[in-house]
Amino acid sequence: NSKSDLKLLGALEVHGYAAEIGPGLYDIHSPRVPSVEEMAARFAALQKYIPAENLWANPDCGLKTRGWPEVKESLTNLVAVAVAARQAHAA
Repeated sequence: NSKSDLKLLGALEVHGYAAEIGPGLYDIHSPRVPSVEEMAARFAALQKYIPAENLWANPDCGLKTRGWPEVKESLTNLVAVAVAARQAHAA
């Protein structure tokens, strides 16, 4: 979903989706490490289509094409987004 700019999620809005889902917050095929702010904004945008309690924070695919330093930094940022979302949802 990170490459489709949320277009696929429009179908969920129209047809509904009651299960949990983890659309990608960032494109792992790019060597660029997304910031916490960038992923948090995408996570917030996803909540227009999916209730927060059904939403998982995930990269868009496996990570085998990336080097360890960028994987670690990207996942550290992703975990920060997940932690903040859980804290906001628990409040």
